[in-house]
Amino acid sequence: MNIFILKKKVLIFICLLLFLAFFVYLSFYHPFSIATELTTSSLIDNNLQEKIASLTKSEAKIAYLTFDDGPTLQATPKILDTLKNEDVKATFFVIGKYVSKHPELVKRAYEEGHYIANHGYDHNNQKLYASEDSFINEIKNTDIEIGKAINNPNYCSHIFRFPNGYMSPINKSQKKKCVKLLQDMDYTYIDWNCLNNDSVKKYTSLQLLNNLKKSAKDKGTLVVLMHDTTDVSNSSLVLKDSIDYLREQGYEFKNFYDLLI
Repeated sequence: MNIFILKKKVLIFICLLLFLAFFVYLSFYHPFSIATELTTSSLIDNNLQEKIASLTKSEAKIAYLTFDDGPTLQATPKILDTLKNEDVKATFFVIGKYVSKHPELVKRAYEEGHYIANHGYDHNNQKLYASEDSFINEIKNTDIEIGKAINNPNYCSHIFRFPNGYMSPINKSQKKKCVKLLQDMDYTYIDWNCLNNDSVKKYTSLQLLNNLKKSAKDKGTLVVLMHDTTDVSNSSLVLKDSIDYLREQGYEFKNFYDLLI
């Protein structure tokens, strides 16, 4: 009888160890597969829109690094390498047609803890604002491609960035109408308040860093706009220096998963 009880205790202990090992494996290799897997039915904080709207008004020294227009083979892997080495989590506003071309990069970014947000399918304003259905389909089709890449068929990022930003006067009247469409899709949008101008013209790495310093001056919370492309300038070459500078200024790095809590 005592031997039976002992064997039962050993068996329970082994099961607990196996469960713990499995949980650690999931947490290490798929850090967001349990807690924050985003879907169309996710319970998103009702105050998310308000949180995002007031984000850059905060005096807290928090930096949200965001990268638009990827993924690309030329820049995204280098950016992911640097973020991994520096233990920084960022947010990628991806373009659907490029996700379709390079799903492995989106999968890697997701599995390394970065937020995959929506930047439309084509980055073409003429297509995006052709009609309400066109706008909705651009977002949905991008989510579909992200879902394929990360093996989440019901993926919904819940955060959108307008091409050129909502603040831009380009297509302003259409964008105002689209805000209501976003709300109906359980989406909100975000711009930025800091940038290095890597999409404006060809800059050297030193110039990009100086642009960032000027843009970040005397600000609290930063939403930093960069691009994981090499179409104009190459932010991947100055990312480590940019992170070092912001750390020296006392900034803590977060991504948009932190806003969902």
